[in-house]
Amino acid sequence: MLYEVYLRSFADSDGDGVGDLTGLRQHLPALAELGVDALWITPFYRSPMADHGYDVADHRDVDPLFGSLADLDALLADAAEVGLAVLVDLVPNHSSSAHPAFQAALAAPPGGPERELYIFRDGRGPDGGEPPNNWMSVFGSPAWTRVPDGQWYLHLFDPGQPDWNWDHPAVRADHEATLRFWLDRGVDGFRIDVSHGLVKDGELRDNPPGLMLDDSGFREDGEPRVWDQDGVHAIYRTWRAITDEYHTRDGRPRVLIGETWVRDPARLARYVRPDELHLTFSFSLLTAPWSAPAWRTVIDTERTALAAVGAPATWVLANHDVVRPVTRYGGGEVGTRRARAALLTLLALPGVAVLYQGDELALPQADVPPVARQDPTFARSGGTLPGRDGARVPLPWSGDAPPYGFTADGVDPWLPQPPGWAGLAVLAQAGDPMSTWRLPRGALALRRALPHLRGDPRTGDPRGAHLGGTGANDMRYVGRAGGHDQPRRPAGARERTCGL
Repeated sequence: MLYEVYLRSFADSDGDGVGDLTGLRQHLPALAELGVDALWITPFYRSPMADHGYDVADHRDVDPLFGSLADLDALLADAAEVGLAVLVDLVPNHSSSAHPAFQAALAAPPGGPERELYIFRDGRGPDGGEPPNNWMSVFGSPAWTRVPDGQWYLHLFDPGQPDWNWDHPAVRADHEATLRFWLDRGVDGFRIDVSHGLVKDGELRDNPPGLMLDDSGFREDGEPRVWDQDGVHAIYRTWRAITDEYHTRDGRPRVLIGETWVRDPARLARYVRPDELHLTFSFSLLTAPWSAPAWRTVIDTERTALAAVGAPATWVLANHDVVRPVTRYGGGEVGTRRARAALLTLLALPGVAVLYQGDELALPQADVPPVARQDPTFARSGGTLPGRDGARVPLPWSGDAPPYGFTADGVDPWLPQPPGWAGLAVLAQAGDPMSTWRLPRGALALRRALPHLRGDPRTGDPRGAHLGGTGANDMRYVGRAGGHDQPRRPAGARERTCGL
């Protein structure tokens, strides 16, 4: 099982109200006891935090808010000791507007080579005062922002997240250097943010009028010029070749997992062809109605499409961007029962299961007061959309009142925790044999005992093997060596920042 750590909300070690690498490190034994195989850690890189770390200013350094490179090295070492693989988040679709390359682009004149690393265009209309096309930001409003000299730049998300120009060889080379930087440091792989969005329509044509978007997260039908362009696959073939140079001591590859919001299972399967990504999240269960026949249809369809390219499914019930299952399935006692049933179903499926932090506690979506909301979706929609804060409220670890052991007593977490979560805290549930926290422990033990779920280590597909998926998943054999079985780079050996 792969466990998503939303780092800001996992555990705070220094009393500033924000989770950090040391806080995660201190709780690694609890995750090992839960029975997970691997961790995916959300971004900890240097960032102005316009989108809470998904606006990266330097992909090869740790933001002081979360710690240091030495803290990351210590985390990797301790995770290996307790048998946990560690995957880090890669954010290649866009950078922060504070990134040195984008600052250089803003300082350059229109047509300057610095602007070629991003997507700058002249506007439409007699004075260029209209955006270059009709594309919309995922966060709402046009996906273009005008700069003082009159040109516009593309951002599929927040204006603080300008999109890279992936047609430029320097952009590709710099991201390849980032992959090697972290692989040399000893990470076990990458979760790739917006993996279906890097390449855009070459002519930046308008999306056809009249196509409708829904709130499912799948946008390619309504925005066919933006998402799931064929050119993205060449990028992943290059990245796969790089990760294939790195392996654990028993020969397992490092892992590339795509956040690929593509509705059509056949097109989704293209991302995990044998020479591309190892795995990609299967988001279909997120939108399936609460119905056994509907779930069966979704599961069978997804498995059939992925089997055609020899890839296992990577099943998802939640993440930091969607409403938590308890609330999505009705809330209250009914929602809790359904969320527990969904979790057991997830763990019974062949392939890789993904658990978002807090779902092992059956946390509901929190009702964050408007004054405390921080998601850019809420701000850019003028408050009409609640945003994702409700799924990101810090974990309750112990105690009868906020901050429930997440941070020091008397410190306010970065998002407020509900007053009624004492019974949901980890310590409270660990002592209850019928609690949701206990549920995955037994299920994961059974899962490892069933060869048709975990795969045969001698014959199984190695993709996702050390994430508890198809192939061998005994964490004792997951090494921390870098490429070609080299020792991990010592802390302090880094000292290179972002290239562009």
